[in-house]
Amino acid sequence: MQELAVLASIVAALSVGVISPGPSFVMVARVAVASSRIRALATALGMGAGGALFGAAALLGLQSVLLAVPALYAVLKVLGGLYLCYLGFLIFRSARQPLALVAGGGEDGSRPLRAFWLGFSTQVSNPKTSIVYASVFAAFLPSSFSVAFAAALLAAVFVVESAWYALVAILFSSAGPQRAYLSYKSWVDRAAGAVMFGLGLKLVTSAAKP
Repeated sequence: MQELAVLASIVAALSVGVISPGPSFVMVARVAVASSRIRALATALGMGAGGALFGAAALLGLQSVLLAVPALYAVLKVLGGLYLCYLGFLIFRSARQPLALVAGGGEDGSRPLRAFWLGFSTQVSNPKTSIVYASVFAAFLPSSFSVAFAAALLAAVFVVESAWYALVAILFSSAGPQRAYLSYKSWVDRAAGAVMFGLGLKLVTSAAKP
């Protein structure tokens, strides 16, 4: 019963952080309006897998390693930030490229695995997320816990992340948002690309801060 209460507290704390807009939200929303619902949902599952990976890393003590070796943390932030900048550049560059959506909302509904990895790589590109997970875990986790509890916690992290981004995917892949996207594609892509690039640049510059 105590472990269940702890699990509920962690899920509640992480849920607040998950719904905060960031690179992951931008990516899922953009895939949803520009592609198919299937690919957007696959991207959402990739976000969930990335969150579960960070959760596992936090349980294994990644926070201690990053705090003990600041240079490693800085390198990870630079690499992750550059990757986000690269994604932002690709989105911005595609602003003028024509796009035809098929009935049902999507390009062709193919390549869900590629969309999954896009979501996963976007999620894990920000090492700050691992610190957030570690901080939440440190605040709520008991000094000792069972393997079953750890497995349940990682499963809960996956569900929370995937469920939120699946909701984003469903909302943005509906007919209304997709029609609006087609009407203002160049502006939407430029804005999304600029936001993604800005978030990446912010992550890179933060690496220089103590």
